[in-house]
Amino acid sequence: MTNQYTEIISKNLEKLYQNIPEDFEQALLAKKSGKEYFFKAFGNTCRISPDGIYLGEEKQTGVLGILISLYALYANITPFKAEPFKAFREIPDSMPYTAAFSTHTEQILVSKVHLIKRYRDKVIEKLDGQDAPPSVPGDFSMLLYPLPKVALCYIFYEADDDFDAGVTCLYSNNASNFMPVDGLADVGEYTSKTILEIIGQEA
Repeated sequence: MTNQYTEIISKNLEKLYQNIPEDFEQALLAKKSGKEYFFKAFGNTCRISPDGIYLGEEKQTGVLGILISLYALYANITPFKAEPFKAFREIPDSMPYTAAFSTHTEQILVSKVHLIKRYRDKVIEKLDGQDAPPSVPGDFSMLLYPLPKVALCYIFYEADDDFDAGVTCLYSNNASNFMPVDGLADVGEYTSKTILEIIGQEA
């Protein structure tokens, strides 16, 4: 049975494979095997093939499949640039999505800051991440890569006697070169959901 998501994924893949760009492996930061391309995405091995998009062994029939197909369609050889990081609201044409971004990417993590700190190393390992640069503020932070050329810098503030816990999510400097703005909002949301899944499994 197909649904609206699978139809969008299929159309995006059809468009992609009709005219694979030059240097597509470099553009994706992927490895090629035949007609398939492999890279890390949302904490899993991703495989793009003419018949579908897979994370691990699971064929994607929802939003993650659409996001990965958009990343493939927008792929270009522009080098990834991490800094200076950008707030989502600084990305052109982001205004219609800023409220939802705050709710679904940042606020859903606020009550879990203490658990995220406890399992920070696990989150970094799973999401192909690293320590955020020393210049990044907050009580702790991390730089995660849900897609090879789209990085998210999460900054966490722990609750104390004077302030509630807080979470800020920033994007790598040129993330909008590799994904449309509505897709970037969804990348933030699904990265945060992945963080919650990781700490849920560990807690």
